[in-house]
Amino acid sequence: MTPTGAADQTSEPCQIGDVFSDRCPSHVFLGKLSNKWALLTIDALGDGAMRTNVLRNRLSGISQKVLTGVLRDLEGLGLVSRKQVQIFPPHVEYTLTDRGASLRRVVAQLDRWVERNYQ
Repeated sequence: MTPTGAADQTSEPCQIGDVFSDRCPSHVFLGKLSNKWALLTIDALGDGAMRTNVLRNRLSGISQKVLTGVLRDLEGLGLVSRKQVQIFPPHVEYTLTDRGASLRRVVAQLDRWVERNYQ
């Protein structure tokens, strides 16, 4: 701690797996997941591969720009895979990776809890 009581940003690097430390990669990962659209996208993709327009219709209220950003973030985190489908008409499909599917189980439980307990 510094004399003011604030954490010293030059101290030792964080231990891996410390989500409370802003220097830990898991903290950054959790930050990207804490977006409502990221969580809803993960849950929606649990129903199987989806094209962008189908996913956007499923996620009422999301803009194309936001959806594109969320999908890029989730792909970068290794939770979603993007596949170019070369049938007519050519299109892109998004699916959960194995890692994303394991997270979806947790996210779906959270979503169902919110649905049951929102008042």
